Amino acid sequence: MPTYDYTCQQCSHNFEASQKITAEPLVTCPACSQDTLRRGPGGGSSLMIRGKDFYYTDYGPGKHTSSKQEGGCCPCGKDQSSCNS
Repeated sequence: MPTYDYTCQQCSHNFEASQKITAEPLVTCPACSQDTLRRGPGGGSSLMIRGKDFYYTDYGPGKHTSSKQEGGCCPCGKDQSSCNS
């Protein structure tokens, strides 16, 4: 389910809510009970990987290893020892 950011136009309360794409946007603020919520773009349901040892190909096709590890893959997708770039 996607996560949406909500901001109250009355009291400026911010929060996130997980909702189905087909669900109607929330309208009532849980902090001040006014019907002044505005839904903005959220983080969605995408996978976020944080940390120094992750590389963009770690979870892609072929599940390459981190480029910082011994024998890891280079950005072209080949093993570092066989890459000409």
